[in-house]
Amino acid sequence: MPDYSYKSGKLNRSHLLHYLDTTFAAVASSPSWYLLGKDVEDASVALNPDTSTKKNILDEATVEDNGYEPEFDLDTFYAKPGDALYEKLKDIMMNRLTGDACKTSVLEVIVDKTTGAYDALTEDVIVKPQSYGGPQGGVNIPFNCTFAGNRVKGSVTFAAGVPTFAKATEE
Repeated sequence: MPDYSYKSGKLNRSHLLHYLDTTFAAVASSPSWYLLGKDVEDASVALNPDTSTKKNILDEATVEDNGYEPEFDLDTFYAKPGDALYEKLKDIMMNRLTGDACKTSVLEVIVDKTTGAYDALTEDVIVKPQSYGGPQGGVNIPFNCTFAGNRVKGSVTFAAGVPTFAKATEE
């Protein structure tokens, strides 16, 4: 279980937490957050900035900033029957589900204070298994999460290791 407190100095990788809502509900009034990270040695959100540079006939350059197309890949996820995320990944891959059937929410939390509530956000993601099988040692289902909008900023508190998200109040 991660240490839900920050002492000082550089942040440990365990202080950036990613959870997926295993309900995969269109509107999750009570999300069931699944902490990603078991058997994972490296996981990063790729922001994929979308910019382009154009040069006109006067040799003047302009940069067009079209925002970001964030995603993250989890290259290691071992199948564990009975595990809520495994059951959904299995359904997506075996039935080749598409669209809203693959949509859920991600919860990102950064533990960079000595006490909570910690800065967090939720956002819709599309979850897509990339393959299944793998070498000896376990059935691996690497998957990709593409951020799909509806980003909500807020904060998280933890009780017995379970996160509770609270939407930020608008000022």
